[in-house]
Amino acid sequence: MIINRTVVLHNLVKRIIFPALLIMITSCAVKALPVKGTADENKLLEGRWDLNIMVNGKAQPSWLEVRHSGFSTLIGAFVGSGGSARPISKINFDKGHMSFSIPPQWEVGNDMMMAGTLKDDALGGTVLMPNGKSYEWTGVKAPTLRRDKDPVWGQPAPLFNGKDLTGWHTTGANQWVVENGKLKSPRSGSNLISDQKFNDFKLHVEFKYPAESNSGVYLRGRYEVQIEDSKGLEPLIDYFSSIYGFLAPTEMTAKAAGEWQMYDITLVGRNVTVVSNGKPVITNAPIPGITGGALDSNEGEPGPIFFQGDHGPIEYRNIVITLPK
Repeated sequence: MIINRTVVLHNLVKRIIFPALLIMITSCAVKALPVKGTADENKLLEGRWDLNIMVNGKAQPSWLEVRHSGFSTLIGAFVGSGGSARPISKINFDKGHMSFSIPPQWEVGNDMMMAGTLKDDALGGTVLMPNGKSYEWTGVKAPTLRRDKDPVWGQPAPLFNGKDLTGWHTTGANQWVVENGKLKSPRSGSNLISDQKFNDFKLHVEFKYPAESNSGVYLRGRYEVQIEDSKGLEPLIDYFSSIYGFLAPTEMTAKAAGEWQMYDITLVGRNVTVVSNGKPVITNAPIPGITGGALDSNEGEPGPIFFQGDHGPIEYRNIVITLPK
């Protein structure tokens, strides 16, 4: 049997040396939390966390959920800057230090390995990405976004004037055009973002896509209502009218590609209702956290409406928003 020393060394670094180094790094100048028993200590980490991973000086929004399984095991879910929520089979947590690893999703490379320290209700540490690069990250507890009472709605108002891109801007070079009252992205390119930011709202939007195309309506720039060519498919968490990666619709209501379709979406706090082509498919359900592609992870702040333009051709029309009085 021939032993590949390079592979052995890589596995040694990946499984033993790097996690140990991460714990040493994140433990510097941090006092250990008092241990009250494993279950009690675990409660300090449990919950949902809004994260920022610093990549080349720019914050990439991410999200982490930690929950218990049985007496002392911690499990959870993670959302990176792209892709959907990924399950975490085990989160290690001892005396304020946490770590976990998850396999790549859309990335190419090795497992992502994350380690950090909990101090003063905040998280921080280092992540080793599948491409072999490491970055610093920070996290704070996600807000509940509970509302004391239901909103009283005002009058609907157009968010798109049907003439030009007034009130909108793109994330890069603009490929969006306005033709005959329609907002069109003829090819993959930049996302389109409203200048206005919103808290709670009702949104009516109509759209049309060619076969196998894909887009999404982002609520507050953080929660994607998926648009995808899904007619005839099962209603899953990453198909038409889902909250991408989190909430599946109760039924598949997608029409054939090339037909005009519509969403009526209500967002109050983090509770969302989606009526798809006239049928309620998600009703007053809480969105756990930001979805992949979010503009930021500042869930307590207002945010824009944005349309995904980097996944294929898409058209929008009759974009109308209703705000609370």
